[in-house]
Amino acid sequence: MIDPRTPVVIGVGQVTERIDDADYRALSPVELAAEAARHALADSGADPTSLAAAVDTIVATRQFEISVPNAPAPLGKSNNFPRSVAARIGADPARAVLDKVGGQGPQALLTEFAAAIAADTADVVVLCGSDATSTARHFAPGADGVPPAGAPDFHETVEGQLEDRGFGLEEFVDRYTISHGLTGAPVQYGLLENARRARLGLTPAQYLQAMGELFAPFTAVAAGNPLSASPVQRSVDDLVTISTGNRMICDPYPRLLVARDQVNQGAAVVVASVAAARRLGVPESNWVYLHGHADLREQPLLERPDLGRSPAAVAAVTEALAVAGIGLDDVAALDLYSCFPIPVFNICDAFALSAEDPRGLTLTGGLPFFGGAGNNYSMHAIAEAVTAARRRPGRFSLVGANGGMMSKYSVGVYATTPTGWRGDDSRQLQAELDAVARVPVTETAEGRATIETYSVRYDWPTRTGIIIGRLADGTRFLATSEDDDLVALLSDGEPLGAEITVRALDYGNRCSLR
Repeated sequence: MIDPRTPVVIGVGQVTERIDDADYRALSPVELAAEAARHALADSGADPTSLAAAVDTIVATRQFEISVPNAPAPLGKSNNFPRSVAARIGADPARAVLDKVGGQGPQALLTEFAAAIAADTADVVVLCGSDATSTARHFAPGADGVPPAGAPDFHETVEGQLEDRGFGLEEFVDRYTISHGLTGAPVQYGLLENARRARLGLTPAQYLQAMGELFAPFTAVAAGNPLSASPVQRSVDDLVTISTGNRMICDPYPRLLVARDQVNQGAAVVVASVAAARRLGVPESNWVYLHGHADLREQPLLERPDLGRSPAAVAAVTEALAVAGIGLDDVAALDLYSCFPIPVFNICDAFALSAEDPRGLTLTGGLPFFGGAGNNYSMHAIAEAVTAARRRPGRFSLVGANGGMMSKYSVGVYATTPTGWRGDDSRQLQAELDAVARVPVTETAEGRATIETYSVRYDWPTRTGIIIGRLADGTRFLATSEDDDLVALLSDGEPLGAEITVRALDYGNRCSLR
């Protein structure tokens, strides 16, 4: 009775290699993604050669070396990543797509191309992605710019159509934020994390403890996952104690509480119409349906009413569950995007989830421990969610995928129970989120002000404070500080709500305690 145009996930695949493993091969990003795609084709239960020949669309997330304009790729790269992968698996699709930057990408892409299958504009789609950042760092060039002997060569050129959607970085950063030190994820998430701490009224030590308690159970999952980049179980004390191996990155984060970017990992998902799945001989026991989905974006970072929350992410989870016709209590397996604690806290706060929830909050082990380079982490989460759904037929798995600075959130709900394709109400929900009153921002701030939230860049040669403050008229601004007294307060005291003086200079706002 299912419509033959109904999309179903029919295959998933993952691959990880670690430099210290005996079978380390120094695979390129293309090779990692292709190997994951081969696993996904085989996982379908159909003949892999026939299934590859039936692929009409291949879609890839962006790798680190192609996520920023003019980024160096010392070991080389493909000029057409998705078609390089397609060639290795024996596919010659009519359409190849390279997505924008954003951790929400894998789930958003799956939803997009599932809808395309339902609309009969695609039939068999491979979604894939990878990163080989660990290998790239291992074979980093010396001072002369030349890679060491034995370094692999990842250069390749492939002809053919490519729909390159661009970087999309303008959705996450701009000139004003970059000029005030918001040039990496840890410092920006640190601002959001400390804003949440301010709302809860916790001390820095209390909040650090809470972050450790949230992520310690993730390490147990990572330790049991053979695909983890760092399969080590750690205690709360291991995560929160500052040491040479767990140095401060950006306040409030020591190294073990941030996404692990040194990984060699790839993942792939095959989605097809029911008609194609039947034609290709995919056993129905391997079919997993997308029961619910939603894709929403947050207001611009500095304009959000509460920097420590993401209503868009909460609304996306709520909508995806509504489309599926279930509540969160009906979900048997969860993977909440965990690049930093706050995206997980955000969902836990809204739905009264505990770090000790018996279902767990991750299926992989999470980005700091399983691994979370670039934009492809949630492809691994989807693969695990599909596997969990097959393992427990009729039970639901939920994937929450976060992108930017809690800027975008995509959700998928999976189960083996047959269901037709259903649209979501993301467009109307987005209009409602966009209509919420925003905080006014001034780019040139002068006079006395208060600290709303902050981070400290320990990763710069000079320890520097990054501050979001409020002027007396309520407008919000960004500023940096190398003032010894203020940086000391930011690093070792309680700066939230402290009074400061801000000055607008030609090169940005600077602040001090006096």
